Amino acid sequence: MALDQFHPIIQKWFRSRFEGPTEPQRLGWPHLVTGRDVLIAAPTGSGKTLTAFLAAIDRLLRLAESGELTNEIRVVYVSPLRALSNDMHRNLETPLAEILAVAEEAGLKLPPIRAGLRTGDTTAAQRAAILKRPPHILVTTPESLYLMLTSPMAREKLQSVEPVIVDDIDAVAGRDDWETGL
Repeated sequence: MALDQFHPIIQKWFRSRFEGPTEPQRLGWPHLVTGRDVLIAAPTGSGKTLTAFLAAIDRLLRLAESGELTNEIRVVYVSPLRALSNDMHRNLETPLAEILAVAEEAGLKLPPIRAGLRTGDTTAAQRAAILKRPPHILVTTPESLYLMLTSPMAREKLQSVEPVIVDDIDAVAGRDDWETGL
């Protein structure tokens, strides 16, 4: 089973929340845990986002357990809509807290895995805080990611990013690009 590739804490959390992996999860996880690039196309509600996030959270949990989780942005999640970015940030906080609670119940004292949000609504003070103490998972929009990539200080904070998760890639690239094959 694809779930067996994850840390036992992740497995226990997943099994406490879900009946079992969805098809995108069963097919995607074996590739994601090895660090390969994956495009997951499946219907809404099929667990695509959790497929990508759980593999990334597993890596972060393993780094935390080994004492190697530093204050660096390790995962970038790009959403084409600001409102979706805000929802995704909130939807990450609960699983992260629950996973850490499962770890604590198992006797593992781990540092928290932090998620942060950077969109056009992010204040200058919040942007500065992201640079001063980067979250491990950064939820952002294409526009805000572009601004970070063009800023030398912010770009430096993105050097440790391993997976970049792009949600609704068709909205980011534009439907015309898909239709013309660009």
